[in-house]
Amino acid sequence: MRATSSPGRGHNPLDKAEREAFRALAAGTEGIDVTVYEAFDKDPLEPILGLGHADAPIAFFGRDPGREEVRHGEPFIGGGGQLVRRGLYQHLHGTDMPDFEAGRAVGKAFFWINTVPYKPVGNRAWSMAVKRRFHRHMRRLLIDHWHGRSIVTLGREAFLWFGIEQAREVRQRLEAFWAREDRFTAYVDVELATEQGAARTFRLYPLPHPSPRNRIWFERFPVLLETRLQQLLD
Repeated sequence: MRATSSPGRGHNPLDKAEREAFRALAAGTEGIDVTVYEAFDKDPLEPILGLGHADAPIAFFGRDPGREEVRHGEPFIGGGGQLVRRGLYQHLHGTDMPDFEAGRAVGKAFFWINTVPYKPVGNRAWSMAVKRRFHRHMRRLLIDHWHGRSIVTLGREAFLWFGIEQAREVRQRLEAFWAREDRFTAYVDVELATEQGAARTFRLYPLPHPSPRNRIWFERFPVLLETRLQQLLD
């Protein structure tokens, strides 16, 4: 079905304890691109989290914020994120996305989250140590802040994040799935749990990372995204 916003269900902002937990972790994390944060007069300890409506039909799960995400304080707003938003707009409205603000607006009906909510120096992927450092907090956001099940992961790093802190057989199952030729049209289920014992099963619909540097898949990304949106929204 089409994505809509439900009355009485706003976005899910972090509470004070959650925000302070992220800030404390960031304060002890090397590699945050402080120079870019300073260029835009932004606080490098403040997490860049989109989140969204608790009843959003799809979550988009990416790697980490970039320069434009720091500028706007919002994830998936740079080049790769705009490609996703253009696809969403085209699918929902049947026409090209007219401008930047239309892209921001269309994203409000979905849930947005990354492996680590801070921009790394040089846009390099965060190390496994840093991803592990933030993992339990990001797990809790997915489990406690969102009621949905279907997650579109963007790129290998985002997909394999779901194997972190998991049993060996789960990690091997995800690695084997990523090696399949049909990984961008098939799906796989995985369970996540919080330290408090809450557990939910999510269904992952992987796509390649929507970056121009990903030359093999970049030109095919709009078609692959549209196929996913037909699977999940129609």
